[in-house]
Amino acid sequence: MNLEHLDNLQEVWQPDPNTFSSAPLGRMAAKYGLSTAESVHERAAQDPNWYWEAAAKDVGLRWLRQYDDIIDLSRGPEFAHFFPGGQLNWSDYAVDRWVDAGRGDARAITWEGDDGEKRNVTYFELKEQIDKAAGALLAAGVQRSDAIGLVVPMIPEAVVAVLAAARIGAIIVPMFSGYGSAAIRERMVQSDAQYLITVDMFHRRGRPVRVKDTVDEAIIGLPIRRVLVIARSGVANSVTLPHDRWWHDELSAATPVRKALAMESDDPCLLLFTSGSTGRPKGTLHTHAGMPFKLATEARHGMGLDENGTLMWVTDMGWVMGSFVIAAALGNGGTAALFEGTPDWPHPDRLWSFVEEAEVTVLGVSPTAVRSLMQHGDSWVQKHDLSKLQAIGSTGEPWNVEPWLWCYENVGNSRTPIVNISGGTECGGSLLSGSIHLGAKPMSFSGPTLGIAADIVDDSGQSVREGVGELIVRYPWPGMTKGLWKDPRGEKYLSEYWERFPGVWHQSDFGYIDSSNYWYLLGRSDDTMSIAGKRIGPAEVESALVRDTDVIEAAAVSIPDEIKGEAIIAFVVLRDGSQLTEITPRLLALVREDLGPAISPKTVIQLAELPKTRSGKVLRRVIRASYLGLPLGDLSSLDNPNSLEGLSASHRLSS
Repeated sequence: MNLEHLDNLQEVWQPDPNTFSSAPLGRMAAKYGLSTAESVHERAAQDPNWYWEAAAKDVGLRWLRQYDDIIDLSRGPEFAHFFPGGQLNWSDYAVDRWVDAGRGDARAITWEGDDGEKRNVTYFELKEQIDKAAGALLAAGVQRSDAIGLVVPMIPEAVVAVLAAARIGAIIVPMFSGYGSAAIRERMVQSDAQYLITVDMFHRRGRPVRVKDTVDEAIIGLPIRRVLVIARSGVANSVTLPHDRWWHDELSAATPVRKALAMESDDPCLLLFTSGSTGRPKGTLHTHAGMPFKLATEARHGMGLDENGTLMWVTDMGWVMGSFVIAAALGNGGTAALFEGTPDWPHPDRLWSFVEEAEVTVLGVSPTAVRSLMQHGDSWVQKHDLSKLQAIGSTGEPWNVEPWLWCYENVGNSRTPIVNISGGTECGGSLLSGSIHLGAKPMSFSGPTLGIAADIVDDSGQSVREGVGELIVRYPWPGMTKGLWKDPRGEKYLSEYWERFPGVWHQSDFGYIDSSNYWYLLGRSDDTMSIAGKRIGPAEVESALVRDTDVIEAAAVSIPDEIKGEAIIAFVVLRDGSQLTEITPRLLALVREDLGPAISPKTVIQLAELPKTRSGKVLRRVIRASYLGLPLGDLSSLDNPNSLEGLSASHRLSS
C-alpha cells in the first residue's frame, strides 16, 4: 500500500442527499440555515466554538446551572475550560432527563452474556438502579472526588456503576476485565482508589474467569475500604473478606439518591489509563462536560444515532470504547447493546446473530476482528438480517483494503457505510472520522471530526498535502483530557502532547491526505520505520503481506541495521497447512511490488498469534522488544500472554 495506491482508490459509497434533512445533523443544521453536511463541516472548521455550543444544545445537555461562556483560554489552549460556570451531571443528562421527558419505558440497555443469558433494562429501571447504587456508595463512605476501581465485563451493572459514581461526584476507574493482579494493583495504587466494584466471575468462550480471586490478590495490603461484588455465579466464597459486600444486598438496603449532584463542567468523572511503552500507565482525566458529551456528539452527527438507535461495540469496559457505548447511546436517548461474549463462539455467527436480534443500528468493530471473522466465510454473516444497520464504526488500527471491502460488502450489504474513527483515550473521542453524510473510500476518513481543527504537518509544523506527516490539532476541544493523574503542574501532560509543536496537540500518528481530500492514518509515528532514508509506517508493509491468501495477519517492526540504519522484520500468522519456507519469496515480492526493493523485510518469522489488546490492537512495541531481547515494558493491556512464548522463541533464533 503506497501513497499512489491510496490516490488510486475509488470511492465506493456516497450518501443519499435526500436523507440528510431527517438525520440528527440535518435537523440541527436547519436551525442555522445550513442545508448540507459539507456546509456544517465548513462552518465548524471556521468556528469550532459555534459548533460546540450548537452541539451541546442539539445533544441536549441539561444544565443545572447555565454556563457563562463557551470556552475559557486564560491558561492557554493546553488547559482550556469548556462551558465555564456551568454545572451539570453526566448521570442526570444521560438518564434522568429521559425519564423526566416521559421516556422511562424506552429500552436503555439490551444485553447478552457469554452463556446466552439475556436482559433488557428500561430507562426507568436504569435510573432506579443508579439511584440505589449511588446510595450504596455513599453508605460505604465514598465522597466527592474519590476514585472507585471498576473491574467488570460488559454487563448492565457496569453502566449502573459508572453513572452511580458520576451521580455523587466520584471518579470511576475502568479496568480491563481480563487484567492480571499486577495490572489491577498498579491502577488501584496510582488512582489512590480505596473502593472497588467487581464480579465474582464471568465466562469467556464458555470457560470461567474468576475475577474476584484476581482482585483479592491485587489488593493485598492496600487500604481498601469496600469491595462490592456483583454476582454472576453467586459463588458463596466470593464474599469472605472484611471489606467485601454483595452488590445486590447493598443496593437493596441503600437509600436511593434521587437527584444528581451538580458538578462543575470541568469536574472529573472518569480516570482512564493508557498503557505506556516503557514506564507506568498514564491516567487521563475526563470531565462531566467533556468526554461523555464529545462521544454522544460524534455518534449523533457522524453515525446518525438518536433516541431511535441502538449502539453496540465489540469492546470491554477497560477500554475507551466501553465508555463510548454508555456515553453515546444514553446521551442520545438510545439503547446501549452490551455484548459480553466472543464474536465467533460458540458459532462463527455469534456476533451477527446478536446484531440481528438486538436490531443494532450502529455496530463497532476493529479491523482485526473483521479479519478474524472473514476466515469463517461469507455465509455466516449473510444468513442474518442486518438491514437495521445505518453505520459500521471502526477504530483501533489502520485497515487493509481487502477486509474493509469484505466488511462493507457483506456486513453492510454494500449500502451501509463504514465510519472510520480515530482518536485515543486521552482525546476523549475521535480526531478524524468518516460520516454517514459524506462519501467513503476503503480505509479512509472523510476528514477531521466535526469541531476538531486537525491537520497533517511536516517536522516544522507546516501543513502537508503531498506526503506523509504528523497528525496534530490546532484548537482545543471538549473531551481532551483535563490532564494526567498525579501530574499537578502538568509537566508530563505538556511533554506528552504539546511540546513537539508548541501550542498544538500532537497525536503521534502518521497521516496522509490524498488528491481527493480523503484522509488516512498510516500507523503510530512512534512505530514508524526509517529504512534507507525512507520513512514508512508498519501498516504499509503489513497491508502488502496480508494480500497473500496464506497470511491471516502480519506485523512489521524495525531493528537496527548496519547498512540501512533500520531493517524490517515481518511477523506473520499463517493459515493452517501453509509453510513459511514456501511462501516467503512470495511475501517479499509483494512488499517489493508495493513499496520498492529498499523496503523489503530482512526476515519473515511465523507466529501462532500476534500479541494484542482486548480491543484488537497489535502491540508492535512488545514484538520489537522481545525480538531484540529488550525489556517488554508495560504488559497490562496484553490480552493473549501465550503469544509471548512464540516471540521468545523468535528472539532465541535471532540471537
